[in-house]
Amino acid sequence: MPHMMEWTAAQVGAAVRLYLLADTGLVLPGRLPAAVAAAIRGGVTMVQLRAKSETTLQQLELARALREVCRAGGVPFVVNDRVDVALAADADGAHVGHIGEEDFPPQDARRLLGPGAIVGVSVGSPQEARVATASGASYVSAGPMFPTSTKPNAGPAAGEPLLRAVRAATHLPLVVVGGITAERAPALRAAGAAGVCVGAAILRSPDPEGAARAFLVSTGEGSGR
Repeated sequence: MPHMMEWTAAQVGAAVRLYLLADTGLVLPGRLPAAVAAAIRGGVTMVQLRAKSETTLQQLELARALREVCRAGGVPFVVNDRVDVALAADADGAHVGHIGEEDFPPQDARRLLGPGAIVGVSVGSPQEARVATASGASYVSAGPMFPTSTKPNAGPAAGEPLLRAVRAATHLPLVVVGGITAERAPALRAAGAAGVCVGAAILRSPDPEGAARAFLVSTGEGSGR
């Protein structure tokens, strides 16, 4: 089994502050490592690869490339859904989908990845947040906060009511996702989000480094790296 750094709860909470969704639907795979590197220079604190349309081999090759980019930048790297790819690429962990649906169960992800790995879980209700917490999740993500085109099947925008309900249901770091911009980030952080997960607002920008930096500036966290 590949070696994975052991991530503490405090480290995960800090890492999710500005969480980049590196989706191959936003940037072509060949250009993704350079775009992610630029975003990390701008202050991104964690990266997740989402490559639903790529083959297993393509996902693995891309995951290994992004793992190196993230290690060079000093930020954790996880893989969406594919625990096998996360293991083979020596990632820091994986992010799995809603409990009870077709995605990989979080308790099995935890068992395979080990006690020190990062296991993120998408939740859509306080009950799902409680189950994720009991299943060994490192953090939970809730959304979509706003309408989003990145994930067409994400469902209707839930907004701050979902954020506050999930925040009250778990002690885990809470990440919010879906249609988030630098202008919207401060209110979400004020409502209890430990971090924001962003894809299009950074990767579709002609300047991913500057776009990432704008998020940290908006929340009063400086000018990025």
